[in-house]
Amino acid sequence: MPLRLAKADYFPSEMMPVAVAERTPQPSFPAHIHEFNELVVVWRGNGLHMMNDRPWLITCGDLFYIGPGDCHSYESVNDLVLDNIIYCPERFRLELDWSQFLPQEPAWRLTTRGMALARGVIQQLSQESRKSDLLSRQLTEALFLQLVLILQRHRYAANSGGHLPEGEQLDLLMSAIQGQIAHFDLGEFCQQHQLSERALKTLFRQQTGMMPAQYLRQLRLCKAKFLLRSSGCLIGEVAARCGFDDSNYFSVVFTRETGLTPSAFRQQFEHHAQRKNLLLPYEY
Repeated sequence: MPLRLAKADYFPSEMMPVAVAERTPQPSFPAHIHEFNELVVVWRGNGLHMMNDRPWLITCGDLFYIGPGDCHSYESVNDLVLDNIIYCPERFRLELDWSQFLPQEPAWRLTTRGMALARGVIQQLSQESRKSDLLSRQLTEALFLQLVLILQRHRYAANSGGHLPEGEQLDLLMSAIQGQIAHFDLGEFCQQHQLSERALKTLFRQQTGMMPAQYLRQLRLCKAKFLLRSSGCLIGEVAARCGFDDSNYFSVVFTRETGLTPSAFRQQFEHHAQRKNLLLPYEY
């Protein structure tokens, strides 16, 4: 059973609706669930975020919504810095339809401008949420509303790169890579947007701790893991859908990164599912 994180361990009082848990850095952390809701904003570094058995490669600008029933963990972290904004909707006193402001999708991305604006509000939120007086509780809720409005205004989904503001080089690059996992070419991207490939690589490494090629390879492997676990695609088809022209090369890369061949990786989850099915009649 996963760990269960309790409200009492994170909030200064039962009145406070929001708290901020800084992770500088975020270590590897086993699978767990919460008694509260959580927004995770990634500031720097990279790592593997497992959420409800789906792998997500995360780096600066990534934003996750995690509900009380969601199970997640962090693996293979590298200088990963993030903030957890945890909240209890039942404690809000503003008469708002929070479903209009809070995310419905599990994963978003923020623009560079959005990250800068969100950081300032989160710092204020962190200070006020540590107190327990009535005024601080009210101000905390107001700051949380300001934060979620910023997140809504400055968000973009991985498949909506055309909506990005011009001039934000890192945002343009991240969106292009995520939208073209199978066929992305950095040289063509730089030529299209009249950018210096060398300068862009430097900027990318400073912000994420990886080179663009490493990020692309890890994204492809995350997608491959998901397809191997959730679909009946042949290994060759998985390789092609993830941007590997040669299925043998895909197997070599996958085995080197995970320690398992694609077939062995798939089989371990098939065995897990079979065992779970055998246990179900005896669970009450």
